[in-house]
Amino acid sequence: MLNIIIGLLIGLVTGTIQFFLLSKFVTSVTGGKPGSKTVIFAITQFFFPFAVLIICAFLIGDSLMWVGIGIASALIISAVIKFVFVSKSVKK
Repeated sequence: MLNIIIGLLIGLVTGTIQFFLLSKFVTSVTGGKPGSKTVIFAITQFFFPFAVLIICAFLIGDSLMWVGIGIASALIISAVIKFVFVSKSVKK
């Protein structure tokens, strides 16, 4: 049971960090000024979940599925929260 909770927490933190990196990447690309930071955000955002999943596979392999569930959940929840806040600010 403890491995499930640890795996889920690792996934939630990883997913939140990945959402932050993804939003920074999208902001820099759509802002019209792609530069070296854009490439760094793209590479980091792409390889970060793979690195976390590989490390978790070696350390806590039995809860690897929960890490993946946490990552996906955090990405979805973060996107919904950002959408709600952005749509509230646009209406005002």
